[in-house]
Amino acid sequence: MGEREAYTGRPRRYLPAGLLMWSGKSVSVVLMTYNEKDSIRHVIEDFEATGVVDEVLVVNNNAARGTAEEVEATGARQVFETDQGYGHAIRRGLTEATGDLVVLAEPDGTFLATDIIKLLAYSDECEVVLGTRTTNELIWEGANMDWFLKWGNWAVAKMVELIFNTSHLSDIGCTYRLLSRDVARKFAAEMQVGGSHAGPEMLMLTIRDGIRFVEIPVNYLPRVGKSSVTGSRITAFFLGLTMIRLILGFRFGRRSVI
Repeated sequence: MGEREAYTGRPRRYLPAGLLMWSGKSVSVVLMTYNEKDSIRHVIEDFEATGVVDEVLVVNNNAARGTAEEVEATGARQVFETDQGYGHAIRRGLTEATGDLVVLAEPDGTFLATDIIKLLAYSDECEVVLGTRTTNELIWEGANMDWFLKWGNWAVAKMVELIFNTSHLSDIGCTYRLLSRDVARKFAAEMQVGGSHAGPEMLMLTIRDGIRFVEIPVNYLPRVGKSSVTGSRITAFFLGLTMIRLILGFRFGRRSVI
């Protein structure tokens, strides 16, 4: 893919709440933020500009100084979650979101807001729609998806597909996903993971409970700033081991909080 468009300060598009529905359903986008001060306003505006989003909800998880002010300059609603960790922030977001359809994304610029249309297109058939970042043609130049991360995510996803005999899976770590409201509330009540492997826990709950899901390819762009999780191969490696432990715990009935 071509180079990422530079972040520019362009006029916001204000959208009337409650009027932008998808097939008669309201749509919430939930952004969990910790270290995305320099990108979050642009991401919020991009989602608002799609014309299909009724609510952008930001979960401020002890975010970097100045982040709250960036959010307040937009039309997004902001809530604060003091328990540190991606899983804690997700649960808060799933609880607070008001839409019939809840889309989880990142405020770091790695996903295209317009790809939400791909997720929504399958929302009538499936209660969970997962993104995958491992399609070569959709990985942008400079994106943090080298061979180690790509094939690591693919390998763990294929392990899940094999041992649970699921639908096609090719990315265990993609955080761009859609949930129906009922599934969002269910996950918020049942999730136990507070850390960065909360995404695989949601997948395991989906498979365990026979919830219909599908995986679709999404664009993956360069991140604004460095990730504290995938910015280091060593950190990513140990996170992968934690994911595998979680998955095997579900497979053999020994689920535990990690």
